[in-house]
Amino acid sequence: MFDISRLKDIRKRLNLTQYAFAKQAGVSQSLIAKIESGRIDPSYSNVKRIEDAVSLLSSQKEPSAKEIMTKRVINVTVSVPAPEVIAVMKKHQISQVPVVDNAHVLGLVSEASILEHDVSRLKHLRARDVMTDPPPVVSEQTRLSVISALLRQFPLVVIRKDHELVGVVTKADVLRILV
Repeated sequence: MFDISRLKDIRKRLNLTQYAFAKQAGVSQSLIAKIESGRIDPSYSNVKRIEDAVSLLSSQKEPSAKEIMTKRVINVTVSVPAPEVIAVMKKHQISQVPVVDNAHVLGLVSEASILEHDVSRLKHLRARDVMTDPPPVVSEQTRLSVISALLRQFPLVVIRKDHELVGVVTKADVLRILV
């Protein structure tokens, strides 16, 4: 539910002046000033106009996967020996790597999935043996809110354009744009 008492914070987050926001909402700048200072309790119709404007402006300002993704997709194939997968992760300072075959994501090798195995047997295992289920694959137009929801369940999200893997988004990528 929309909290009108947070209007000033929301407007500032959208990087808008009172005048610019009021124009978008179809209300006067003085009304916005009075609401933000707590000097007026606005009518339902004005709150609705403001809420609709916030919703519209927020969705327009929300970044897409294309804007936040890491464009270099480091991946391995199912037949790569587990020690080589570890070496790739160490070299690129990453904690997970997609397992692919012809731009199809088959699974994910992570530090956690490797540690679930007997480390003394790792030299005999391949990526297919230590991978977990594949991460979600989304388009470049997917909005940050959707990606954030996916990242609560998965360590990374793979970005695809047409039939090509063009990027990945991790929690670190999302945190980087929030700062």
